[in-house]
Formats: sequence, structure tokens, C-alpha cells
Amino acid sequence: MIKINLLPVRAAKKKETAVQQLTIFGFGILVVLAVTLSMYFIKGMQVSNTKDDITTANAKINELKKKIGKLEELKTLKDQVKKKLDVLSLLRANKAGPAQRLSTLSGITPEQLWLTAYTESSSEVKISGLAVNEDLIATYMRSLEASVDFMSVELVVSEQNVTAGTKLKKFELTCKLEPLKAQVVTPKAVVASPAAAQAAQTK
Repeated sequence: MIKINLLPVRAAKKKETAVQQLTIFGFGILVVLAVTLSMYFIKGMQVSNTKDDITTANAKINELKKKIGKLEELKTLKDQVKKKLDVLSLLRANKAGPAQRLSTLSGITPEQLWLTAYTESSSEVKISGLAVNEDLIATYMRSLEASVDFMSVELVVSEQNVTAGTKLKKFELTCKLEPLKAQVVTPKAVVASPAAAQAAQTK
């Protein structure tokens, strides 16, 4: 009877199986490492690209801020120019408005009649003054009506007034003109002077 010892064969098979398992396990680890490294490099590239995008975006934002700053400067300059133009327009309007009307008043004011106050409020005008008699007041009213600056002249007050011992007629007129900013002016050239009134009365 022949006996065959199978133990060495079995041991060899076990050894071979163990080697195969170790090989498969090692290959699996390599695959996992390869995948992990690949993901790491991919994520690294994505992070790098994202950082580049952020840097580019920040550069564009800074550039836009500079442009916005320049636009704000231009807007400020525009507002300043507009204010200056408005002031210039107002000065021109005043030059052609109240100043011109005061010149008209000075030109049509007869002797022995003196203005004490001139007030503009919107389209309404009030004129106060003193005159030697009522005829001068009537003449002055007709001159106002004939001027290009005033219309609808009406006598509101006409009363006796004594100034520095001289009897004069105190009067107040109203008339209309184009709407302008309200202002009160006392013309220096035609302000009533009691001494002058007395001198005129003696002539």
C-alpha cells in the first residue's frame, strides 16, 4: 500500500492563496491611493483656479471702484457748475429785473416827489413815498402805467403828513409785474429827505 503525504501540497496552496490575497490587498491600496491622490490634485487645481478667479474679480472690483470714484467726482463737478449757472442766471434775472425797474422808477420820479419804500412780492409791487401835492402823485401813477415794467397801478393811501414842519402828501401805490423773488429795496437816489422837502416847498 502506497501512502502519499499531501501536507506539503496543502501548505503550498495556502501559501499561494495568501500571496494572492496580499497581492489583491496591495493592489486595492494602490488603487485607493491613486484615486485619493487624483482627487487631491483635482481639488487643488480647482482651489487654485478659484483663487485666480477671486483675484481677477477683486481686480475688476477695484477698477470699477476707481471708475465709480471718477463718476462721483464728475457728478460733484456737474452739481457745482449747475449751482454756478443758477447763480449766474439769478444775477442776470436780477440785473434785468429789480435793478432795471429801480432805474425806471428813478427816471420817471418827478421833482418834489420822493420814494420811501419799494417792495416786490411775486407779481405784486408796493411803492410808498411823499409828494408835495396830489397832482404829482397822479402824474407819477400815469408814468408808471406808461412804463414797460408796471401795470394796474392803484392808489391805496393818500394822507397828509408833516415832516420836519413841512406838510407833504404821504401815499402808497400798488401795481403788478412779472413774478420775481420777493424783496424790499429803499432807493437811495429817491429817499425822502425832510430838508429837501422843505426846500422844495419854499420854491
